[in-house]
Amino acid sequence: MEALHSTYPGLYGKEYDEKEMDARFGHLVEKHKEMFGKTDPAIFSAAGRTEIGGNHTDHNLGKVIGGSVNLDTIGAVSKRSDSRVIIASEGFPVVDVDISDLSIKDGEKNGTDSLVRGIAKAFLDRGMNVGGWEANTTTRVLGGSGLSSSAAIEVLIAEIFDSLYNSDSLPPIELAKMGKYAENVYFGKPSGLLDQACCAQGGIVGIDFRDSDAPVLTPIDISFEDYGYTMIITDTRGSHADLTGEYAAIPPEMREVAAFYGKQNLREVSFQDFIRDMRSIRERIGNDRALLRAYHFFTENKRVDFMLQTLKEGDIDGFLAFVEESGNSSFRFLQNVYPSSSPQNQGLSLAIALSEEILQGEGAVRVHGGGFAGTVQAYVPEGLVGTYIKGMESLFGPGCSMKIAIRRLPVSRIL
Repeated sequence: MEALHSTYPGLYGKEYDEKEMDARFGHLVEKHKEMFGKTDPAIFSAAGRTEIGGNHTDHNLGKVIGGSVNLDTIGAVSKRSDSRVIIASEGFPVVDVDISDLSIKDGEKNGTDSLVRGIAKAFLDRGMNVGGWEANTTTRVLGGSGLSSSAAIEVLIAEIFDSLYNSDSLPPIELAKMGKYAENVYFGKPSGLLDQACCAQGGIVGIDFRDSDAPVLTPIDISFEDYGYTMIITDTRGSHADLTGEYAAIPPEMREVAAFYGKQNLREVSFQDFIRDMRSIRERIGNDRALLRAYHFFTENKRVDFMLQTLKEGDIDGFLAFVEESGNSSFRFLQNVYPSSSPQNQGLSLAIALSEEILQGEGAVRVHGGGFAGTVQAYVPEGLVGTYIKGMESLFGPGCSMKIAIRRLPVSRIL
């Protein structure tokens, strides 16, 4: 495992246990030998992601800021001589797909096997090569944590095809597009590109989705730890069951406002026109929440620009002020901090309230990701980290809070 020692900082930041990581990767390789009889597999890693700015804007061609994090999915991989792809993910049934057949299968929707077929099809559609391989994986990107475990496995699969059969010829954003294609067409989920792009890219990156086929990336080289802050994600352990309608309502409500102007997405509409025409829009569509969500979209887009500028300048206080603004806008205007269908379940609201009580005006806290249930993101001064975690655990239980660092390396073959 010594060959990986120089890679660990790029994967896990400043705080990691070298011996623990050696044991983790060593166990992965031993498991590969046990399962597949191969002693020298290739090693791959794909990160989870955190949303830093641009809450619910990507689906209307907006602007976001995201970052790869130091929680990853790792895989030991060997080539096969046939067209089978076998993935043994720790804690899940083995996936075994023959990619000589890349037709969409209804019975595979919402499963990893559909992602394998979809990503293989995306490579072939580009005139690139695919072939069989076998892998065992383990992950620290917890499902339901808002850190995008599904996107991590998608870009991992794409990177394996690219490395084994195409000499690592594609940049991370193209691997992300393949993951999105597979998720949309084969898996059956109409997601945007945000999660896959952030998992694939590495570091902090601003993404402008005005042209969704060619998003503009703005990488930012910054470590919050260098400014005395630790990012902490707290899982409030609320159920996402029955929340599909809450999530699904946001994009079309924003598009109701865009349709007033004969446009498909809010990015095609002028904020000044929206403010001028607010009364007419209200009378036409009869949905005040749609107007409030549109207001969030326009102001959040501007806020992303300001956040990127403060990060470039190292203005951490200015950045944290915009984080608070973003969270307040999500709460008041986007309205994704608790489900309107179940107002008695407000774990995120409680987490924000307790965070503000502990932080006392220092740092910042906001809803993280899709919202309604799940996680909040806090930037906590180093001196308050222990107090903050203890406070969150007193409400949501042991292990609910995770210290997060930004990972610099993209999805990649690391050995």
